[in-house]
Amino acid sequence: MKILVVNGANLNKLGSRDRDIYGDITLDELNCVMEMHVEDKDVELEFFQSNHEGDIIDKLQQTDADALLLNLGAFSHYSYAIRDAVADSELFAVEVHLSDINNREDFRKLRVLEDVVAGVFMGKQKDSYLEALDFIIAVFAQLSRFSL
Repeated sequence: MKILVVNGANLNKLGSRDRDIYGDITLDELNCVMEMHVEDKDVELEFFQSNHEGDIIDKLQQTDADALLLNLGAFSHYSYAIRDAVADSELFAVEVHLSDINNREDFRKLRVLEDVVAGVFMGKQKDSYLEALDFIIAVFAQLSRFSL
């Protein structure tokens, strides 16, 4: 199984950006943690980060992944174009946030992906990503049992 991990706006600044909210881990370190988390599983991770909405849409339209793990940053709250690209992909998708967006500014509480993702994992910094990975892997394992 291949999972495309998409990180959006400003996530390239992890490790130096508002550490009280996002933690000390850099994006490269986070990617390594995720790789180690799935190393004993039959899972390939592909990582993509962009601060540009159109680049994310292009990546979603061109992917050969089986599932999507998405932390779109601020795009999560207003990018209907990315939301439509996720829906059009028809891929199993989950949404991730390092912080608990429900306990932050009001504008962060709007999630335009809400109706096109199977779940949201938030508020646990890097562990939000690991929980999302485990969820995707468990769902695909369950699906493969039924398709035998």
